[in-house]
Amino acid sequence: MDTNVVVSGIFFGGVPRRALELWAEGRFELVLSPAIFDEYLRTCDRLGAAHRNLEYREVLAALVGHGTLVPDDPEERITADADDDKFMLCARRAGAIVVSGDSDLLNAGGWENVKVLNPRDFVELVVKG
Repeated sequence: MDTNVVVSGIFFGGVPRRALELWAEGRFELVLSPAIFDEYLRTCDRLGAAHRNLEYREVLAALVGHGTLVPDDPEERITADADDDKFMLCARRAGAIVVSGDSDLLNAGGWENVKVLNPRDFVELVVKG
């Protein structure tokens, strides 16, 4: 899951929260790299200042503690936004799907057979099994 999906799920709800709930139920495996987790943490720390009552660090600890951590790959240009490349590289390494609403990532779908789904399509896929 890209950072926007995780952050939206933690702070705002909706379909991204449902994706996190499905993960917590053990319906799919979350794969992340140190660079991805670092971006999750930095972004949540920024938003956390405005949402002081939200215990987002517990969710992040669960993600890293129960997710599958893979090493960062050397940087490689894949998407129009270099900050998004880490998600594609992680998915390639793990044979995983990237979940994102970001147009740069969605447009990169198919690179090295990496599938990119928006959160709604991903949730539907997981629920249908």
